[in-house]
Amino acid sequence: MTLKKIMTMNMRLLLLLLFGSVVMYTSCQSTSAPIDSLAARVTENTSKDQILFRLVTDEADPAKDYFEIDSKDGKVLITGNSDLSLATGLNWYLKYVAGIHLSWNNPSQKLPEVLPLPQKKIRQATAMKNRYYLNYCTYSYSMAFWDWERWEKEIDWMAMHGINMPLSITGMEVVWYNLLKRIGYTTEEINEFISGPAFMAWWQMNNLEGWGGPNPDSWYRQQEALQKKIIARMRELGIEPVFPGYAGMVPRNIGEKLGYQIADPGKWCGFPRPAFLSTEDEHFDSFAAMYYEELEKLYGKAKYYSMDPFHEGGNTEGVDLAKAGTSIMSAMKKANPEAVWVMQAWQANPREAMVSTLDSGDLLVLDLYSEKLPQWGDPESMWYREKGFGKHDWLYCMLLNFGGNVGLHGRMEQLVNGYYNACAHVNGKTLRGVGATPEGIENNPVMFELLYELPWREERFAPDAWLQAYLKARYGNDLSPEVAEAWRALEHTVYNAPKNYQGEGTVESLLCARPGFHQDRTSTWGYAKLFYSPDSTAKAARLLLSVADQYKGNNNFEYDLVDVVRQSLADKGNVLLEEISQSYDRKDKDSFGKQSQQFLELILAQDSLLSTRKEFSVSSWLNAARSLGTTEEEKKLYEWNASALITVWGDSIAANRGGLHDYSHREWSGILKDLYYQRWKTFFEQKQRELDGKLDQSAEEPINFYGMEKAWAEKNKTADSSDHKSQTVIETAKSVYRTAIEAK
Repeated sequence: MTLKKIMTMNMRLLLLLLFGSVVMYTSCQSTSAPIDSLAARVTENTSKDQILFRLVTDEADPAKDYFEIDSKDGKVLITGNSDLSLATGLNWYLKYVAGIHLSWNNPSQKLPEVLPLPQKKIRQATAMKNRYYLNYCTYSYSMAFWDWERWEKEIDWMAMHGINMPLSITGMEVVWYNLLKRIGYTTEEINEFISGPAFMAWWQMNNLEGWGGPNPDSWYRQQEALQKKIIARMRELGIEPVFPGYAGMVPRNIGEKLGYQIADPGKWCGFPRPAFLSTEDEHFDSFAAMYYEELEKLYGKAKYYSMDPFHEGGNTEGVDLAKAGTSIMSAMKKANPEAVWVMQAWQANPREAMVSTLDSGDLLVLDLYSEKLPQWGDPESMWYREKGFGKHDWLYCMLLNFGGNVGLHGRMEQLVNGYYNACAHVNGKTLRGVGATPEGIENNPVMFELLYELPWREERFAPDAWLQAYLKARYGNDLSPEVAEAWRALEHTVYNAPKNYQGEGTVESLLCARPGFHQDRTSTWGYAKLFYSPDSTAKAARLLLSVADQYKGNNNFEYDLVDVVRQSLADKGNVLLEEISQSYDRKDKDSFGKQSQQFLELILAQDSLLSTRKEFSVSSWLNAARSLGTTEEEKKLYEWNASALITVWGDSIAANRGGLHDYSHREWSGILKDLYYQRWKTFFEQKQRELDGKLDQSAEEPINFYGMEKAWAEKNKTADSSDHKSQTVIETAKSVYRTAIEAK
């Protein structure tokens, strides 16, 4: 062979290699590329011919994900090693070059006709290959009634934040439906086991069965179709869904019905738990195999399976934990030999005896509450584990929200410093990424931006400097000094909650509480005592209002304005209630009357403010639930599910003795006026009669708050709870602030 021929062949080979490793996506050349379609959706079809995408494998460092932002021929050029990296790069460009922040309240936005180009090439890379998202609870507290339109927006949001392994439990009730039919259960028996739509999370977590049902057949068909669309889109973008695996849950009656050997796991908040099928029972392997077969038939194999045996307690008496762990792992591996078990580190989980015999690489632990109660090895944590998770891989996770409660909240410095401390710790050698594990979403977007940027920033950074860049993205590059000052007030108070703060999540608003004096919480496990001066949130609200007219029509600003003014009113209410309590103790009936009336007016003012944004309206939640029904009976069932979840939660035993009432309270318009106001008004009127000497205590019945809540949950509210905008957001916020905060 001649030298010329050899050179020609080598050149052809080189061209083939280059062609195989570089793919150019442009909106004008192709509309089928996943990243092009995503860009078109989030920019409302204005990215075409303006943003180019190039897919390139980094042969020099294939262990890392990366993206680059540059320009080419006057256009924006984003390069990355996967569609997901390209989507993350797109989001980075929009935030830090174009000054556009896409979030839950602003999921898409048109681009300017002339896009700003980066002044120099931007490159971000990460070796943290796992970026997790969601908690079982999120599926009930926030996502229970989402349709495909809402899900499509969320998947785009996931991709733009680099998330590649979200928990995916939509439609899993269909797996169980098919499985139980297969072993002889009737539809009626199945619906006694599977929960209603708003309570699927706790059914999936082995906490309860049947509550909120029975579900109509149409629910199962609807959710199956929805899940298939969800996972198809996720996989198209390079996102790998995490499916629930099989860990031993069975209906409580399976022993008497089919003779299975089961363990009684006890109760959860008053609800009898589903039974636990012993791994030593001859049926365990066959039942687990059938579960995975039915799961695969519907939704395919998964790379990750989520299982949390004995979640929040559970009875482990007589259970060989080591054997249980190996049996659960073995069943999963038979379904997919490459699969990884994902487990939440929460309270006693993961139990050392259950996971110590598992092989390295087969288990991925979510350190669920890393920003407050880390288990990775932080010696200051109450849940300290000296060796962390030992040989097993783990993710640094932010929990942030409990119950879907509304409130400004976060731990910025702890989140950032905790992450970099974990990376540098000896237990950090098995750290594989980050995760967000909130019980509720669509709140505090700043904290989610901060978390999901951590893997892409190799060096430790100051949250204050980061926040200023975030604000320019959030509101546009022209940032007023007043806005920056307002957020500094928030950064050092509500967004830097002490690690030892007693409550779970945000400072709770007592406007939403069951009435009483000297209240320190709204929900059983929450807390309402302010760890900061209420003047700080009032100051932030005042500063934002002072420049609000400059930002009129800015979606992000108007959303945040309402949220910050709302927080200032909630904080005022918490302080005022203690003053009312003291007036009652002194038998000062005049002060009590004036202050209690002020408190009631504060609730109505809050209701008026929040009615200006659909994100803070109970009717948005209820209408989403009703919209999934195909008959009036179904609509009522779904609306009751949605209503009960955020009020009584369960029956009288679970609500009162189990402590679940108001766990998922929502500071939203509609429910503030129609339930919370009525509870407090009834309470204050009774106590005023007592102070006035007009109350016959021997004849007066105790107020049945559960009865009031149950009545609200059972009432059809859609027709009479719609919110109407009588004024603009800014005008209403100004008016409410003047009357509720500035008025003496």
